[in-house]
Amino acid sequence: MSHRFDLYQGRGTERAGASGPLPLLERPAGLDDPAGYLADSGLRDAVNVSLSLGQPLLLTGEPGTGKTQLAASIAHEFGLPRPLVFNVKTTSTAKDLFYQYDAIRHFQDSHFGGKALRVDDYISFEAFGLAILLAKDPIQVDEFLRPEHRGRGPTRAVVLIDEIDKAPRDLPNDLLNEIEAMSFTVKETRRTFTADPRYHPIVVLTSNSEKNLPDAFLRRCVFYHIPFPDEQQLRRIIERRLPPTSLFTPLMIENAIKEFLRIRRTFDLKKLPATAELLGWVRILADLQIDLENPKPGQIESVIMSYSVLAKTKEDLELMRRQVSPISLG
Repeated sequence: MSHRFDLYQGRGTERAGASGPLPLLERPAGLDDPAGYLADSGLRDAVNVSLSLGQPLLLTGEPGTGKTQLAASIAHEFGLPRPLVFNVKTTSTAKDLFYQYDAIRHFQDSHFGGKALRVDDYISFEAFGLAILLAKDPIQVDEFLRPEHRGRGPTRAVVLIDEIDKAPRDLPNDLLNEIEAMSFTVKETRRTFTADPRYHPIVVLTSNSEKNLPDAFLRRCVFYHIPFPDEQQLRRIIERRLPPTSLFTPLMIENAIKEFLRIRRTFDLKKLPATAELLGWVRILADLQIDLENPKPGQIESVIMSYSVLAKTKEDLELMRRQVSPISLG
């Protein structure tokens, strides 16, 4: 039976018959399931300190160590809705985390629509602002919310502010008062919203450490650096995300982890493969039914092909293909 790596032939000929239609993508359910998230003891302690003090949790760590997924794990364990996410950009301002005002649409409607409209109708609340509104009595805020959010409060919400180090340096400093007071003002309406302290939003921030954050901002956060998982942790992550099947046994997973760690430790790669790449690599090896300790005849080329999942630069891919070999070969 042919596997999915035989689908695309690259010959410019349309495929007909049973082999022609492109099959639907089958994505393992566990990949994005927050129930499969595993936090080490240090991270668990950092989360609990953050919850106890009501301070944001600032996370650093290699890409793929689970920084962004932690917010979903917290929401899942406490039975809260999915996190409210704000992806920071290089042009983001502090206001953008709370709300957006569509001034252009307001101008067009008021000048060409022939009717006076409320400014509130052109305000849309972003992740941090929405979390603060949801922490209030619906009677006070429902008129300002979209229909899908009305009647939900008062409730705690998890906010993920992803890659805050991408923002201009002024943004973290501009957030200091809002973080401490859990309050913000809509400048266009002069209306201030303050969270009920009992429903204090849970704030998780991530940083790739691309630039230093201001000291005043750091003092208001609980900090934790997520280390890269060791061999035992990687095994547990794979078992939760990709349970062993008849095609890929625990021993084959063990061999894949050893080879993955050897690749990370042995070669001077520009970008080290992370947990997400390991999960993808294990899926490829499982589909190809390759045991790295005992590859079958003719599988070496497939192993070399699979390095495309691990490498993120041309130089790293060439290095792997040139020097990295299955465990049994060296």
